[in-house]
Amino acid sequence: MAPNGIKDAEILVVGTGPAGLLSALALGHAGFRTVLVGPEPRLEDRRTTTLMSPALGLLDRTGVLASVKPGSAPLKILRIVDATSRLVRSAPVTFHASEIGQDFFGLNIPNRELLKTSIEAVRAHDAIDWLNTTVERWQFDESHAVATLADGTAISAKLVVAADGRVSPARDAAGIKTSSRDYPQSALVLNFSHSRDHGFISTEFHTETGPFTQVPMPGKMSSLVWVETPARAAELSRLDDSALSALVEEKMQSMLGRVSVEPGRQIYPLSTLLPDRFALNRVALVGEAAHVFPPIGAQGLNLGIRDIEDIVEIAARHRQDPGAAEALRAYDLKRRPDVMARSTAVNLLNRSLLSDFLPAQMARGASLGLLSSIAPLRGFFMREGMQPGSGIARILTALREQVRRQ
Repeated sequence: MAPNGIKDAEILVVGTGPAGLLSALALGHAGFRTVLVGPEPRLEDRRTTTLMSPALGLLDRTGVLASVKPGSAPLKILRIVDATSRLVRSAPVTFHASEIGQDFFGLNIPNRELLKTSIEAVRAHDAIDWLNTTVERWQFDESHAVATLADGTAISAKLVVAADGRVSPARDAAGIKTSSRDYPQSALVLNFSHSRDHGFISTEFHTETGPFTQVPMPGKMSSLVWVETPARAAELSRLDDSALSALVEEKMQSMLGRVSVEPGRQIYPLSTLLPDRFALNRVALVGEAAHVFPPIGAQGLNLGIRDIEDIVEIAARHRQDPGAAEALRAYDLKRRPDVMARSTAVNLLNRSLLSDFLPAQMARGASLGLLSSIAPLRGFFMREGMQPGSGIARILTALREQVRRQ
């Protein structure tokens, strides 16, 4: 029971970006009385988000996928091209979803559509109470977390799911420390049309300043994440459409023909952030409250959705008290290997692009060369990239089959 004069909830979700909205939906579908706190997001985000097939399962279960799928584009082929001018360069690597028996790796979904559909689903869900305000202060005791809102309302919950972003006030209030690093990079994000079909191929060009990544959208359209130095990114964003289109076409090596950038450009400084734990004092971290790293390999929200799936599964196993210390320890132990492995891999690759250190270049080139030439290794990394553990599971299954045949 909540203290007198305080509104009671089983679970409180703070943050109304994609991770917060999807957290509330997943918890609501799992039967938890959920309060979502945060302002309604503005539908001005021109970015897209690539969600791999396993992550699409959560969108399907929460009723979001059917609405966003028509405006999304499947990723059937992923390609890495070394576009550096350094002494050591790697051969191109191409990953085909068909190699691992899939029609596509995932979908590239416009953020506006994902947000719009998620908002509608949250508002229609009977188990979710959305309060369009912010948290002013927090209190924690052995049995509850209490959030006092900007309008004076107090909400008591057994578990808080912090989806309130990289500067997460809920994380700070819970006493969870973080380590962070700013990179000398910014991402210029835009959409562009092109005269040739993309064939549902996404190409990631590796350059000395970071990745230049084209991802297909429906029709002859693609989204672009162009990582540059902050000064260069700002300079590019100020160019007129004609000049910027010519530069994008040049960077793309004209593989998509004539390019025309669409209105609307956004710049995002790059950084990395990790907490020293993923749950404490009745607060569990998801999304960018739990991990921030450069936009390489489409890991961001995919990792966030695995956060959501794990906290829902653990909360369901501890339904009487989903924020109990035992439940939070289980969540921390479940998330730590996945988040650490993904963030380490992405940060190492990003640093290798920025480094002029010859051994680092040789190591990156050798790794990509092995992926290009050894099909089973390529299959392993494709499966692991979509779902952690699936590559290892495939190897173990093959070994067991081989033993049975003998």
